[in-house]
Amino acid sequence: MALTDASLTALRVFREVAERGTLTAAATALGYTQSAVSRQIAALERAAGATLLERRHDGVRLTPAGRIVLCRAAAVVDQVDAGARELAGLPDEPGTVRLGWFASAGADLVPRALAALRATHPAITVNTREGPTPVLVRALRAGTLELALLGSAPPFRPPDTETPALEVRTLTERGLRVAVPAGHPLARGDYLDLADLHGQRWIAGPGSAAAGGAGDSTGMGAWPGLDERPEIAHSARDWLAKLALVAAGCGLTTVPAMLETVVPPGVRVLPVRGGPQEQRRLLLARMPGPMTEAAAGLARALREAALTPGQQGPPG
Repeated sequence: MALTDASLTALRVFREVAERGTLTAAATALGYTQSAVSRQIAALERAAGATLLERRHDGVRLTPAGRIVLCRAAAVVDQVDAGARELAGLPDEPGTVRLGWFASAGADLVPRALAALRATHPAITVNTREGPTPVLVRALRAGTLELALLGSAPPFRPPDTETPALEVRTLTERGLRVAVPAGHPLARGDYLDLADLHGQRWIAGPGSAAAGGAGDSTGMGAWPGLDERPEIAHSARDWLAKLALVAAGCGLTTVPAMLETVVPPGVRVLPVRGGPQEQRRLLLARMPGPMTEAAAGLARALREAALTPGQQGPPG
């Protein structure tokens, strides 16, 4: 048996597992049982004559052979899908690009970039999806995304250690801010001192270290430079919910600078002085190699939007 004997179903399943990171998540996405996914992966590994996935306690990791097969599998699946569209009389999708983004990028940057792109290049279709960095990086490598907006915190390591290395461009680097209820005594100035944040009640995302999660930067909550254990009054995943809780006077929350222009009434967003600088980078990542015209056009729109902050929201 050789890789040329591998079924299209096995290639699709392998691509889904590589993107989702676990057999369970891939089975859920495909509507299969986990045992069915395991059988397809085993059949593909027999055909390849090599182990393609390293099974770990936290999911799966591609082996060197797995990375080779993934690259080819993505191309085969895309070509078959294009052929199916052609046979069905549907137009090809040369002007379609798939973008991934982390939560706060979708509040302002992504909508502004898409609006600008639609005005200048109406023929380009953009499909987007939100997700945390590990999921978006796996999707880039699986070929289900062409571009991904990622957030990065010091010491600014690469998004992953796989090869080939992703091509990563820094769009902006800005300091974090703190969102404060407009009626709070701390909202009277133009900035906060680190000492002002001691003893405050915080609103955190469920993924933040302060909320007892794994420390995902998309789940921001208490100020990262605090030298005390913060009091987490509320935990919310959605940015709108967190900012609405701030506006209601329920606590403070840390926000990326890009959200400063979209806060609701009743909220002030202020910089913090004192302590270590809490810088965050906005990255645009993709697999190495030439880009399609559609992807290049979207990348330009994202860069321009990142360099041109949106209009300031209503004052608190």
